[in-house]
Amino acid sequence: MLAVTFGILLGPHVAGVFDPRSWNKGQDFAEVSLEVTRIIVALDVFSVGVELPPAYLLRHWRTMLCLLGPVMLAGWFIAGAFILIFVPSLTYLEALVISACICPTDILLATSVVGKGNYAKNHVPAHLRHLLQAEAGTNDGIAILFLYLAMFILLRSKDHSVGHAIGSWAILILLYHILLAIIMGAVIGFFARILLRFCKRRLLMDNESMVPMYISLALLTAGVCILAGTEDIVAAFACGTAFGWGGHLSEEIEASNFSEIVSHLVNIFAFIYVGATIPFKAWNDAILTLVPWKMVLLALAILLLRRLPIMLLLRRLMPELKTDREALFCAHFGPVGVSGLFISFLAVRKLPEPQIPAKSSLDVLALTIQPIVYLVIFFSVFIHGLSIPFFTVTKEIHSRASSIRRSGSVSSNNRPSFGQYRRSTSSYRQSTSQRPNGVIASDNQPRDVTSPRYSTTIYRSGALQFEELDPFQSTAVSPILPQVSAVSPFQSISIPQDAGLEAGTHSRQGIGSTNQ
Repeated sequence: MLAVTFGILLGPHVAGVFDPRSWNKGQDFAEVSLEVTRIIVALDVFSVGVELPPAYLLRHWRTMLCLLGPVMLAGWFIAGAFILIFVPSLTYLEALVISACICPTDILLATSVVGKGNYAKNHVPAHLRHLLQAEAGTNDGIAILFLYLAMFILLRSKDHSVGHAIGSWAILILLYHILLAIIMGAVIGFFARILLRFCKRRLLMDNESMVPMYISLALLTAGVCILAGTEDIVAAFACGTAFGWGGHLSEEIEASNFSEIVSHLVNIFAFIYVGATIPFKAWNDAILTLVPWKMVLLALAILLLRRLPIMLLLRRLMPELKTDREALFCAHFGPVGVSGLFISFLAVRKLPEPQIPAKSSLDVLALTIQPIVYLVIFFSVFIHGLSIPFFTVTKEIHSRASSIRRSGSVSSNNRPSFGQYRRSTSSYRQSTSQRPNGVIASDNQPRDVTSPRYSTTIYRSGALQFEELDPFQSTAVSPILPQVSAVSPFQSISIPQDAGLEAGTHSRQGIGSTNQ
């Protein structure tokens, strides 16, 4: 969130210091942005695959199948319906092209709940963190399948039917572009793991070389797949998953902190770039039927409703989601980020060059993709960026309110008053005065325990504790609990209530002996 804000301040709308759209008069902006986001997403999904638990996708195949199947499919159709409602210049098929760009979740925006930070470790269970990581790494390939399916049907010639377009999509995209990329990435990751284990056994490399090797391996996989004409992002995730599949290198992977390094190194630059390139003026375009207030409603509707209904409906089919609250949490943390921006640039590249002003429906689509995707990313950054502070503050308020309800009322100085709940000890002091006097021999001289110099503390277990009220050796535990004092354990003894009082001796350095 701060990086996007900083990018906006540096961008052309404020300072004008950093303006990628002006490079080479804007002719290379789409190509440069495509390759920049490609590298960022490849490193991102590779780090996710590397740090997943061993054989995670195989052991949790039911949950992953639901997330990548009906959940993503429903989100695709729901987002397309909202785009059709708020942008009437588009057809539903054209709206599905745009909604495919915002289907994948971005792990960079969910770092606060899936990373190694304090909030993630203390508040998010490990099974939810791994689930969100695995979903973010795998759904890029599914989103690309959706994108090409809609575009194959949209751009088919008049001589070919919809069935012919779907058949071409299945052969060229599903089998070659995606499946072959998975095989290539898995093979590269498998042999890289064997080679690394060989080098580690013979002490040919140290731990400091792990992070550069990860980055090189991710970029190598992406480059080889681009040359082969397959999907590089899918291959990078498959490579990372195969590399960490057996768990033999889990200690080295954990010690390298690769995902944290990628998150901090890539995340900042990526979202500064996003902030500097947001097309604010494009959100108000009468020709494209883009109206500002409709754009706000569109972004909120997509982020709130594209995943929530289907996640709650299918929660019982996903073993990893044990409660409705966990389903609600996973449905909320489906942010749209750099991966969606990459797919949007890929979609614009596949469409014909648009004319300005738009003269055809394809021109309208090509000019509308970027504003809508940037809009959803902008709102997602701030909504999901503020979610953790909001949850933390509300939980702290709820915790304090519960503590006050359990312990006492709030006094005029905004501190809880516990006096009305204190148990009176006067009756117990009377009863103890009728028993044999307990003696505390701090200086080998017997002292009456009912003397004002001694206080009686009664615990729920029934034990009595006599403490010497020495102002130089007792300090208050808390400023809001003035009646409680902390005394060294060597200056007090505990006596069961139903037993006779015992006398003992002890010195200031420790308990020496006890005489019954």
